Amino acid sequence: MNMPRLHRPDLTAWLAPVPGLLLCAGVAMLAMAGERAEATLTGRPWLEALVLAILIGTLIRTLFQPSARFEAGIRHASKTVLEVAVALMGAMINFDAVLQAGLPLVGGIALIVVLSIAGSFLLARVLGLPAKMATLLACGNAICGNSAIAAVAPVIDAESDDVGAAIAFTAVLGVAVVLLLPLASATLHLSPLAGGAFAGLTVYAVPQVLAAAGPMGAGAVQIGILVKLVRVLMLGPVVALLGLFMLRAERPEQAAAPRHGITHFLPWFILAFLAMMALRSSGLIPSMAIEPTHRVAGILTVVSMAGLGLGVDIRAVAAAGPRITIAVVLSLVLLAAGSLGLLWMLSLV
Repeated sequence: MNMPRLHRPDLTAWLAPVPGLLLCAGVAMLAMAGERAEATLTGRPWLEALVLAILIGTLIRTLFQPSARFEAGIRHASKTVLEVAVALMGAMINFDAVLQAGLPLVGGIALIVVLSIAGSFLLARVLGLPAKMATLLACGNAICGNSAIAAVAPVIDAESDDVGAAIAFTAVLGVAVVLLLPLASATLHLSPLAGGAFAGLTVYAVPQVLAAAGPMGAGAVQIGILVKLVRVLMLGPVVALLGLFMLRAERPEQAAAPRHGITHFLPWFILAFLAMMALRSSGLIPSMAIEPTHRVAGILTVVSMAGLGLGVDIRAVAAAGPRITIAVVLSLVLLAAGSLGLLWMLSLV
């Protein structure tokens, strides 16, 4: 009598991503070391590890062209690792901070984000950029730069070239904004309160708010960070809506079919993002766990950016360069104008 053969896991399939993941981890370590070196030598990291990981990965891809055995791990890093990082980002956001800002300011910030995304998207499309690239640039500009681009990318199934180009150009302009914003606030005769809010509305990353608002005083830093956190909070709803839109736009026959669960509408990692946000706001995530979670999410994001960089064709990025530059600059001008309009409406200017 023949006994049934037991199914054994294919170890080759499980181990296939390991070389590529190790390569991405190595690039991430170099990027994080580079960021620390910048901070030591100049007092602040002008290029974040996210950006350095993409640049280093792109350089390796361009000069050495990693063999096929690295491809599976590179794909896992740029997709699965990135999705896990996005899910963990939810633990960074607490609804209590939003309540402290007041409903008029919160509503105004939400309106600015929505209008900025719409305006930036239209500008990018008028300049001839593809819809997915336009979406990446619009969300990065309106919400939180690199982190927003990284969060939106898997939802809209963006190409590595597009993600790498969007982050690279947005990062360069973000550094310029940090340098120019104190000068702009002084030229416009903004009070420290208005200048800090202006920084929170226009600067891409939370650490950059500290650098931009710092010259205007501690009060400017406090309001700047609060406004910035409200902007970051918009990431969850925006990504969730994009997930719904992509489902209906790309698979209309499935969108019209009966649904049996929310996961048909939203990717798992967006549901996890919202769940982590709810747990943080309800106090079920211990305070001592927030910083380690933030660090893990940051490291995973850098690893995923290394994967994106290792999949970027530098020639495609260079070809799109001028149009992306113009789109990012015009989008930032639009965001700044809308932000000043909001400050005027709230009698802060």
